[in-house]
Amino acid sequence: MKAVLGLEDGTSVVGDGFGVEGETAGELVFTTQMTGYMEALTDASYTGQILMFTFPQIGIYGVDEKNFQSTGVRALACVAREITAVPEANGPLGRYFAEHGLLGISGVDTRALTIGTREQGALRSGLVCGDDATPEHAVELARAVPPLTEQDLIPAVSTPAFYAVPGRGGRRVAVLDLGIKKNMMVSLLRRGAEVGVFPHDTPPDVIEAWKPDLLFVTNGPGDPVRATAPVRTVSALIGRLPIYGICMGNQLAALALGGSTYKMKFGHRGSNQPVRYRDGRIFITTQNHGFVVDAWSLPEGADASYVNLNDGTAEGFDVPDLEIHCVQFHPEAHGGPRDSEVHFFDSMLGGR
Repeated sequence: MKAVLGLEDGTSVVGDGFGVEGETAGELVFTTQMTGYMEALTDASYTGQILMFTFPQIGIYGVDEKNFQSTGVRALACVAREITAVPEANGPLGRYFAEHGLLGISGVDTRALTIGTREQGALRSGLVCGDDATPEHAVELARAVPPLTEQDLIPAVSTPAFYAVPGRGGRRVAVLDLGIKKNMMVSLLRRGAEVGVFPHDTPPDVIEAWKPDLLFVTNGPGDPVRATAPVRTVSALIGRLPIYGICMGNQLAALALGGSTYKMKFGHRGSNQPVRYRDGRIFITTQNHGFVVDAWSLPEGADASYVNLNDGTAEGFDVPDLEIHCVQFHPEAHGGPRDSEVHFFDSMLGGR
């Protein structure tokens, strides 16, 4: 099946489509991870984006549904240099895409597309899969889709209703769900926590009525400044509950304190990002974000305690007096070492 990927700058590439015929449009982003492609594709933070893998071959071990981070693929589409037709284990990626109505393109120069993204920044893109696909239509789709900064994406990935998961005598954790990943729940439950998961727009008094020991704000898609309801909730609970945040949760906590965020040129996405903690330790982290906290905007008393060693951007902060502890990276993902998971979740849950 023919497929065409078009960018808003007029660039287009023709490749082999996999999955089903159809079309979609959204921001084109790339990830540098070499494994964990299904964890990435099912991460709700990729909602509204077309995900491109820089590693030249994906699908080697097939579709491992036990490692899905949500109920299914959240990225709008997949872009790859090559997908494995007959993996060593599990079902092939192409077949999974076809059975679930998903779109993908392979056989394209992902290196050139990645270099272009690094030079120009993340661009809107359109993907058309089908023998009638044309570059003109793919570019037209790219130019027609609203920028990520103009889309409200969190309501579609947040839980529609509260639910609770019993623990083993650990702390009572209220989770404000902006698109939670499965591994976050695993990290909480492994430490005995009792977890209550709340929709993104839950008022603060409803959360407090559950009598939690702390508030945990999750990852999520899109521009944090559009998440006005969660920011209001977090702001109201500052000083009333300890607050922990990951990725989008980190950004919303900063906004609730009066800080600011900004859109990065092409973001951080991959499993090998070095982060230095204030005590000198280096964590090799997994990341997925296109927005970041402006460290200089944080109020007095906030310690920008984590920094990305590649570009110096903020990777988290602490406000000890208010019991706020947030990171931009994903400690629950632990692409290899588990030290960042232990560091973050043990500090939250007392090492249980």
